[in-house]
Amino acid sequence: MAGHSKWANIKHKKERTDARKGKIFSRVVKEIISAVKQGGPDPKSNSKLRLAIEKAKAVNLPGDNIERNIKKASSADQGDYFEMTYELYGHGGVGIIADVMTDNKNRISSDIRIATNKRGGNVATPGAVSFNFERKGVIHVAKKEAEEDALFLTASDAGAEDFEVVEDLYVITTPPELLYKVKDALGVPCEEADLEMVPKTLVEVDDETRAANLALIEWLEGIDDIDATYHNMQ
Repeated sequence: MAGHSKWANIKHKKERTDARKGKIFSRVVKEIISAVKQGGPDPKSNSKLRLAIEKAKAVNLPGDNIERNIKKASSADQGDYFEMTYELYGHGGVGIIADVMTDNKNRISSDIRIATNKRGGNVATPGAVSFNFERKGVIHVAKKEAEEDALFLTASDAGAEDFEVVEDLYVITTPPELLYKVKDALGVPCEEADLEMVPKTLVEVDDETRAANLALIEWLEGIDDIDATYHNMQ
């Protein structure tokens, strides 16, 4: 398992705010509603709902919220959500991916267009940006929760691919299918455990280009239907 990853400074130094937590909660609620719409309210017979509930518990969404949204999704008045990915070219050849879950495709299309009109960049054709990214499981553990060497060994034995220290966090990378297996094996509280898009290579930019890209990313992250953004800017 590698001791250092090439994307150390991309996402995990971002300030961990209540807004970020709200985005995560919003995403898992949408996934619960969508799963119920597609397969019914019983997690025993609906594997997608079972996974959505597991993910909701992993990010500490309260149990009563989970139950309330399962009931809400069973109502004919509640619309379904569509999962989408937008790929964009930012400034200076930087690629940006936006994970979207929306109940209105026209609205998100308009919101993306407004973002690029205001902050630059262009919508890319499907695959033009994503080929340079890989879907990975990413787990955050606060330093105070564990001793580094012990956590490294536990994560490695459970199948993790990478382990690094970023500021006050241990950041553990896993194959997508082993995310929750590794999380459970750690035996310590996790601040986050989710699937993310990790870039294979990074693009170096100057300060002006970096500021322009960050302004575009900030605008995108302010859109309600966008749950997460990823980029390959150094």
